Amino acid sequence: MTSAIVFDIDGTLADTPSAIAELIGDVVRGLGASPSRAEVLATVGKPLEASLAGLLGVSVDDDATAEAAARYRARFAADVLSRGPALLLPGVPEGLDRLRAAGHLLGVATSKISTSALALLEATGILDRFDTVVCHDMVERGKPHPDMALRSLADLGAPAARSWYVGDTVTDMTMARAAALRTVGVSYGVDSAEALTAAGADHVVADFPSVIRVLAHGTAVTPHDLAGASPEPTGALT
Repeated sequence: MTSAIVFDIDGTLADTPSAIAELIGDVVRGLGASPSRAEVLATVGKPLEASLAGLLGVSVDDDATAEAAARYRARFAADVLSRGPALLLPGVPEGLDRLRAAGHLLGVATSKISTSALALLEATGILDRFDTVVCHDMVERGKPHPDMALRSLADLGAPAARSWYVGDTVTDMTMARAAALRTVGVSYGVDSAEALTAAGADHVVADFPSVIRVLAHGTAVTPHDLAGASPEPTGALT
């Protein structure tokens, strides 16, 4: 029976949160807001317009929100995409290739809109690893609702019981659990290991090779979940 592994992008596959937070902060400060770095970083991985509106202290439908979103998107290529494959976290291309070689179908479920998600995956050179890319503008309800995860499973023809979601935020874990997916939380992104565990992550790991270790065996023995632990045990992905 087909199994699927679905990934978040920002903070999970690509080290984009810092670059994105820097860009968002610059945009909203240019429109008169003065958020802290922590407030800006907390918006990464969430729908852009809602995040900008919150930082600006206006509604999503306000003209200031539309202006901020336009400024963000106009600068996204130069400020973020231009970094290309250097944005990928260590071990990501090799890990994705290993999963595909083992017969897993791979997908993405991201709060980015389609144009931004596809542009980022293309710029980093990993778009062709994925069998489906489901974005915020393709479903009725975004994270933490299960819609994107369910759409990914439907596209891949895979049951939730044999599939996984990998992400770096509490909303990722909430979405995946609502869709009955098993979960791997990564603590190198936006939310802490403690927050991911509290949100119900089945495993929490500290680097991408450890993600692959969990997925390779369907389970993990603490401390093998942790970066720098003992070498990966032998065994094929199933």
